[in-house]
Amino acid sequence: MTIEKAYILLSILIFLIGLFGVIVRKNLITILVSTEIMLNGVNLTLVTVDKYLGKVDGQIFSLFILTVAAAEVAVGLGLVISIFRLKGYEGSSETVHLRD
Repeated sequence: MTIEKAYILLSILIFLIGLFGVIVRKNLITILVSTEIMLNGVNLTLVTVDKYLGKVDGQIFSLFILTVAAAEVAVGLGLVISIFRLKGYEGSSETVHLRD
């Protein structure tokens, strides 16, 4: 097994762990962390394929993904904190009642 295949398998595993966290967990902060784990799996795939092809496009795109992910966490955490302060909700199943 080459090192590129090992990195691809590791990135698939990381992505699936994040996907499992998004599907199974109910806490909004845990869902945000699981989304970050999924994005890190995608970043690892981009960098691995980029190394295999000998280009730098994947690394640049990976940096953009990290920047957007940091902004997503800042906005998402702000929303979660404001929902918790206003309504007292901390789970994703309880936020369905926000339309009322």
